[in-house]
Amino acid sequence: MSRKDREVTDFNAILNIIDECDIIRIGLADGEFPYIVPLNFAYTAEGGEINFYVHGAMAGRKYELMNRNGKCFFEMDIPIKIDCLADKKSVTMRYKSVMGKANITFLDEEEKQNAVDKIIMNRYDETRNFDYNRLTLARTAVAKLTVTEITAKVNL
Repeated sequence: MSRKDREVTDFNAILNIIDECDIIRIGLADGEFPYIVPLNFAYTAEGGEINFYVHGAMAGRKYELMNRNGKCFFEMDIPIKIDCLADKKSVTMRYKSVMGKANITFLDEEEKQNAVDKIIMNRYDETRNFDYNRLTLARTAVAKLTVTEITAKVNL
């Protein structure tokens, strides 16, 4: 990281940034060019380990690439504001961000149901007690992204 003065290393501070984010972008290997997908997510953090949970169709480019390689890069951010620093004659973006690497595991039926009910639907007040159509789970892939490397950066 080139700007060590902006690095966040405290685990709980990193989790606080993650809590503020609604979208995770995952980068997947796809030949010459990476394939980047924005996704809703939920997460768990236990014993210093972070797992992100994402879901989607059991078909399509994202699903195929996740299955093919089993690894991804992820990024999430909170843009705050552009700041014009007249005294320095420069411009900077105020932000918080988290990024890293993760291994991808698709969950089996029982794990999938548990992840959706107890983690994904539990993330937001609006979905916490929502009675969703459980029949859609048969055609929904739920992936666990086990974080292997993580960094965070803040410029406030």
